[in-house]
Amino acid sequence: MRSVAKVMVAASSIVLVVACHHAPPPAATPTPVARVNQDSINRANAMRDSIARADAARRLAAARADSIRRANEARAAELTGARAALTQPIHFDFDASEILAADKPVLDRKAGVLGANRPIRIRVEGNTDERGSDEYNLALGMRRASAAKLYLTQRGIDASRIETVSYGEERPVCQEHDESCWARNRRAEFAVLAGDITTIVP
Repeated sequence: MRSVAKVMVAASSIVLVVACHHAPPPAATPTPVARVNQDSINRANAMRDSIARADAARRLAAARADSIRRANEARAAELTGARAALTQPIHFDFDASEILAADKPVLDRKAGVLGANRPIRIRVEGNTDERGSDEYNLALGMRRASAAKLYLTQRGIDASRIETVSYGEERPVCQEHDESCWARNRRAEFAVLAGDITTIVP
């Protein structure tokens, strides 16, 4: 009987020991699901906002660069137009040196460019068609150049900035022997001798 009791006590001890060694570990404290979700949302929002700011900065830089490019192109076009206006020829009636009404706006534009850009000096070159003697055409060409110079000086341009020369019939732009060609040769041309256009006339 005692032997049976001892055996039972020993068996119980073994069961307790085995049970203690095989007990499950205590459960870990779970992280709140709501907190994990909010952190993920915050990180996603921060990344989205960062990307949006970078995109906005790129768009702003591109817009500024485009604005500068367009402004530079516009200024270059204005400078080109002003140079063309300064060298645009004017024309005259047969055997005449009076400024034609159609050419007065051309000379007014030249006066504006010259007035805004004082370092510029020009030469007015008088030309004629082939009719008449060489001596007569040289004198007529000079009268035409002088008439253009007078028009400009009457609009405030210093006479010392304007040279005049006559080429008579020596430099035709058209070689045909008809009125349409002669009309093109009856002209005054304008050459820039010094300075450049830096100020655009409004």
